[in-house]
Amino acid sequence: MSYILDGPATGQGTTFVCVPGRLDGRPPPVGAPRGEIVEWCPEQRVVTRLELTPEVWTTTIDFADAGGGGTQIAITLTHEPCGGGSARQRLQRAGLQRMMRRTVDAELAKIPDHIDQADHRADESSGQNSDRLGDRPEL
Repeated sequence: MSYILDGPATGQGTTFVCVPGRLDGRPPPVGAPRGEIVEWCPEQRVVTRLELTPEVWTTTIDFADAGGGGTQIAITLTHEPCGGGSARQRLQRAGLQRMMRRTVDAELAKIPDHIDQADHRADESSGQNSDRLGDRPEL
């Protein structure tokens, strides 16, 4: 997934476009799903809400000190169907659970890239150059 933020700041109220795959410099397609950061507590919690026609996805990422300089990360993905009856929702539940697992696993795999980007931003703000960047992936 690629997330393109609307505006220069990141924080509560920031909107974004969510696009499957990489954009590699292309603009997001017209009609791409839009979301919003609904909670932003730096170094503690980020909550996003992505509204699609038949459903709403909420992702919560919580950060906590894990001792020894590490960080514990908890990701919660919530799905709210916006239509269909309860029988239909029950039938779709197993497929949704598999999809949610794949989504969380894919996002966890991106964590090293997120860390590299954060290190790069820290290097830039301190005036240092880092040669470990190359082409940074879209996240």
